[in-house]
Amino acid sequence: MLPLKDDIPTRRFPVLTVAIIVICCVVYFVVERGGWGLGDTGNERVLEYGAIPYRITHPGKECALGVVGSQQADIVCEGTSEYRDAQDQTPGGVVDLGEAPWWLTVFTSMFLHGGILHLAGNMLFLWVFGNNIEDSMGRIVFVPFYLLAGIVAVYAQALLDTGATIPTVGASGAVAGVLGAYALLHPRARVLTLIFIIFFVTLVEIPAMIMLGIWFILQFLPAVGQLALPDVSGQAGGVAYFAHVGGFVVGLALIKLLARREQEEPGPAYPVY
Repeated sequence: MLPLKDDIPTRRFPVLTVAIIVICCVVYFVVERGGWGLGDTGNERVLEYGAIPYRITHPGKECALGVVGSQQADIVCEGTSEYRDAQDQTPGGVVDLGEAPWWLTVFTSMFLHGGILHLAGNMLFLWVFGNNIEDSMGRIVFVPFYLLAGIVAVYAQALLDTGATIPTVGASGAVAGVLGAYALLHPRARVLTLIFIIFFVTLVEIPAMIMLGIWFILQFLPAVGQLALPDVSGQAGGVAYFAHVGGFVVGLALIKLLARREQEEPGPAYPVY
């Protein structure tokens, strides 16, 4: 299911939502030099600016590539037996990743993406649902809310397996916060949705609560699996489901506190098309 537009108009053009989308696209295509997937440059940027759970939960401990001979091994981090083993290899050893400070990666990771579909999916959901959340909070509050949801998402995934060394990237956790806020703020909204069923494609208008409920279930169930097997999920990479759940919960928890009780500065609505 792909959301295309909702039926909730906004009063003002969503400047910050569009700005975030533009920044993520520029980072992907210019900084990461991504195309359909990531090349060597993109992979380097992910290693430099992605949020590595071990670094997040062990401030001050750096990570590197453990190399044996001419073969590139896994990411290894200071204070672990793998790091010490890599240091003892001759020839070989550890190769510095050139990482940004660990606290900075908490922010930079949410503007990086691992592929064009990863980027497109996040930006589509942010455009459809983010404009209403920005409108409900006001521009000054929206950005801190978005970043907070992303930060909680990073830590939710990192705390699942504090020893994981696979970088976490993507706006999914922050966008999940927007989705959680939307579900609580506009439970009666309807969303024009593109649905694929094998070779059958159709447009259907469905309640936002159903769409977002299905989305949350599809994140929550795998997150439970990651909780049961954190070592496997943390080292194998893939989708950070626990980050999505963490971000969604932030949206649910904060929207009623941050949304304005009354519409200020009444004026013509900006329709969402």
